[in-house]
Amino acid sequence: MNRTRRRIWILPAVAGAVLAAVTSCNDPAGVNDASGTFEATEVTVSSEVSGRIVCLDVREGGMLNVGQVCGLVDTVQVYLQKRQLEAGVEAALSRRRDMQTQTAYIREQIEVNRREADRVRNLIAADAANTKQLDDITASISLLETQLAATESDIRQNNAIAEAEAASYRAQIAQVDESLRRCRIISPVDGTVLVKYAEAGEITAAGKPLFKVADLTHMTLRAYITASQLTGIKLGQKVTVLADSGKDGVREYEGTVSWISDQSEFTPKTIQTRDERANLVYAIKVSFINDGYVKIGMYGDLKF
Repeated sequence: MNRTRRRIWILPAVAGAVLAAVTSCNDPAGVNDASGTFEATEVTVSSEVSGRIVCLDVREGGMLNVGQVCGLVDTVQVYLQKRQLEAGVEAALSRRRDMQTQTAYIREQIEVNRREADRVRNLIAADAANTKQLDDITASISLLETQLAATESDIRQNNAIAEAEAASYRAQIAQVDESLRRCRIISPVDGTVLVKYAEAGEITAAGKPLFKVADLTHMTLRAYITASQLTGIKLGQKVTVLADSGKDGVREYEGTVSWISDQSEFTPKTIQTRDERANLVYAIKVSFINDGYVKIGMYGDLKF
């Protein structure tokens, strides 16, 4: 039986397309350069003091701004302690003595004696008085000046003690003010509440988690690349981030390489790299602006 051999001529352009298709089928991982999971900076907000939670105005999925007061722990005992310390400051300052008032009489006596001494000197010059009178007045002035110096020293010492006591109370008031500030529950970042661990009316303790918040606008894709890819990547490089969008295909975001690990590690089982034969890979992080569709833990891809 004769068999007819047929030759099929394929144009170069068609041959190239066929070759590309075959290559794509043989290397499905070559479509994207790297894969990984999406991450965000998560912050667990904990209570800084112990006590009853008066209010906690946060809800899962709600937005918080940095510095926003979103809750309060009972402050009654701390406030009463502050009032007590403020009363201590007033009591300490009330023990201060006024220098001019306390020494006014002695100063007046010194001035009177000095005027009398001048009068006696004039009388002595006119031979109408003796020097003993002047000596007595001079001795009295010296005694009064000594008494004045001692009184002023005693007043200064008394006032210094009162000021030191008041300063001690003020320092304690500053500590109480800090405790009052810590009774307020404040969001440390702009972000979305992921989990809420406590409710108003519960008793909390210092360090006990209240809720977790994360910035879902500025997210990162943690991916893994092989050693051969590492030489073509640098910090600050612009790349394309791909996120699955269901039946709509994928969403593309412009990303920036923000971190490259300086140590290699074994290929994670859940990560598919372009070169599956590589035993060691390097982790990188790509930062991008999320439009709300990307969620923490989703898988994503990179194109360099």
